[in-house]
Amino acid sequence: MSSTIASEAPATQEAPEALALSPEELAEQLPALRPGRKMPRYRGAQIFHALHQEYAGDWEAVQTLPAEARSRLGEHFRLNWPRIAQRFASVDGTIRYLLELADGATPAGAVPAAPATVEAVYLPDEVFDRAGASVRRRTTFCISTQVGCAVNCQFCLTATLGLMRSLTAGEIVGQVLTLLREHELRPGKGLDRVNLVLMGMGEPFLNYENVVRALRLLTLQEGAGLAPRRITVSTSGIVDKIRRWGQEGVETFPRGRPRLAISLNAPTDAQRQAIMPLNRGQGGLAALLAAVRTLPQGPREYVTFEYVLLAGVNDSLDDAARLLALVAEVRCKINLIAWNMGPSLPFRTPAPEQVLAFQSRLVAGGVATYIRRPRGQDIYAACGQLFNAGTRLTPPARARGGAGPRSPTPPLR
Repeated sequence: MSSTIASEAPATQEAPEALALSPEELAEQLPALRPGRKMPRYRGAQIFHALHQEYAGDWEAVQTLPAEARSRLGEHFRLNWPRIAQRFASVDGTIRYLLELADGATPAGAVPAAPATVEAVYLPDEVFDRAGASVRRRTTFCISTQVGCAVNCQFCLTATLGLMRSLTAGEIVGQVLTLLREHELRPGKGLDRVNLVLMGMGEPFLNYENVVRALRLLTLQEGAGLAPRRITVSTSGIVDKIRRWGQEGVETFPRGRPRLAISLNAPTDAQRQAIMPLNRGQGGLAALLAAVRTLPQGPREYVTFEYVLLAGVNDSLDDAARLLALVAEVRCKINLIAWNMGPSLPFRTPAPEQVLAFQSRLVAGGVATYIRRPRGQDIYAACGQLFNAGTRLTPPARARGGAGPRSPTPPLR
């Protein structure tokens, strides 16, 4: 394996993105590589294996191909791996990565001034047997789907960036392969168990086609082979895409559809609109819950609702009672997230006893409810804290409206 992760310069931006192609699609491009001699189709599978299992960083590392073919691959494909620009290590073992992409993050039509950057998070968690020996190694990657985010959740640092652009399927795949390579992991082999959550920067369902393509590639057994049941896509509630997600079948995900989590965060439209402005444009909670009820569920499947607790805003026992009524007709579980602080954001984290009381009220109402343990708070790697912090210590002024930090949101009752 090559020790270098590099972008191949000769290919133009119109050339196919190698990390975004399946073995069959790679094979379709191969006949042009050797004029006068058709390349065997199995070469596409060899390239896919080299990229997705051997983590080949350049074409010269694809040693299963003839030298003549390797020398010309860079002319026909773009091989753009994210470059690790910075690493930030937490006291709890979490690592936040600032990843540099191949182009600039500027609005359409503008000339890129600097490479685009996104963030991904590595969360290790070893599991031990009763004798104290490690029986398997469980790891979670949290990755991004957009540079910035357009959803504008008021409690999230990523929202302060605005949206620069969506990631390509290859850039999404590249984040995962980069972290697998960095930590020498082989999912499903030996002790390695890798969970993948699309909960980083961006709204996955506002980049639906690229997200679906990336997940299909990452779950192929010929490649990284991630288990669909270990993948969770988190959405703020893009109603039409939730319905579409429920219709994706084996032709899209041969090994099964990944899990879906809905970022709910409030039990009433008034409360949700104040902290998640997209609520109104998506038809409110009634439209969201109607879409959720269309999702097919197996005997052991539950819809996951995520609920960020904001002190004095949505964390009262009355809020818990309203939440129970809201989800009464959905077989679900709820993940509670005590708000992870961010500079310039006008919210407070609830006291631990309030979080426990909220959980107890939901459990008493018959809903399985879990409190998510915060990871990487000291390096701005926890939920809602990603804002490309490698180049700045405080988040930028609001990207939309442009007038600096937002004014405090009054408590809602």
